[in-house]
Amino acid sequence: MKFLDQAKVYVRSGDGGAGCVSFRREKFIEFGGPDGGDGGRGGDVVVECASGLNTLIDFRYQQHFKAKTGMHGMGKNRAGGRGADAVLKVPEGTQVFDEDGETLLADLTHAGERAIIARGGNGGFGNLHFTTSTNRAPRRANPGAPGVERTLILRLKLIADAGLIGLPNAGKSTLLAAVSSARPKVADYPFTTLHPGLGVAGVDDAEMVVADIPGLIENAHQGQGLGDRFLGHVERCGALVHLVDATGAHAGAAYRVVRHELSAYGGGLAEKPEIVALSKIDAVDEATLKTQRERLKRAMRRYGPPSAGRRAAPLEISAVAGRGAKELLRAALAAVVASRAAEKAPAQPAPVWAP
Repeated sequence: MKFLDQAKVYVRSGDGGAGCVSFRREKFIEFGGPDGGDGGRGGDVVVECASGLNTLIDFRYQQHFKAKTGMHGMGKNRAGGRGADAVLKVPEGTQVFDEDGETLLADLTHAGERAIIARGGNGGFGNLHFTTSTNRAPRRANPGAPGVERTLILRLKLIADAGLIGLPNAGKSTLLAAVSSARPKVADYPFTTLHPGLGVAGVDDAEMVVADIPGLIENAHQGQGLGDRFLGHVERCGALVHLVDATGAHAGAAYRVVRHELSAYGGGLAEKPEIVALSKIDAVDEATLKTQRERLKRAMRRYGPPSAGRRAAPLEISAVAGRGAKELLRAALAAVVASRAAEKAPAQPAPVWAP
């Protein structure tokens, strides 16, 4: 199945049903009076978060959704039925934006959540509604109110505990394949990963969802390479796992490039807890590894997140040889748990000034 994380759809809620002009006419009933019922309300446009979905590919083939019109009122005081809703089923982590792409209408993160995006029009009143003491036989009824038409932009942001970031060929997909049952494409050329992937990694007695996104390059925020739009899939992560290739030219420069792209993207990514690791340590000798380690430590002290501290030191792993992966996962899980606890902690009340 092709991965699609953004879609544009056109929706319209249902029109309200018209009221009815009717009079009771039965044998031997001299003054039947008006008995026109009200029209039914039009259907709403609802976005529902459904489990079992992981892409917005369904909206590639259908972009127009219209709710049903409410039924018209009928005689004998019968009100029209409500129109059926138009329900858009989306995966967990979907955000619904208005046509401008900036106004957030709904953020659906749990299965079963629903958001009404466009309400149906009200049904019109029948002539029974207009009966007064001086107008005993009104011959007027209201039409139903029209529905609402709007354009929506759907954006999917994967829900994961930890996100793998780094330059292309830093070993992100290899690590994901080594610690989980996911089978991402692994090859020795840049941008092997074109679409984000998820895997569930076991850490001692716990589990953690890990997201693998395409690699970043310098000036990705300006559209270079695959761009930085995929960073939206790690916005919800509790921590970032930053892999730096030990076989690269300069580990510190590689770290600086990715940190600069995180800052340029925004969204709070530059402030997230970060676990840094030198990857592919089995492919370099000890002298090169020591040089790369020192370069990376200096870059981490200079460009790392504020929470990293001055004594930050990178971990060293080799996903192929199975070295250091468990320690990396334990560190990432601890950072995720601490981050989630901080998010749930109640905000401290502002101090009350007193003379």
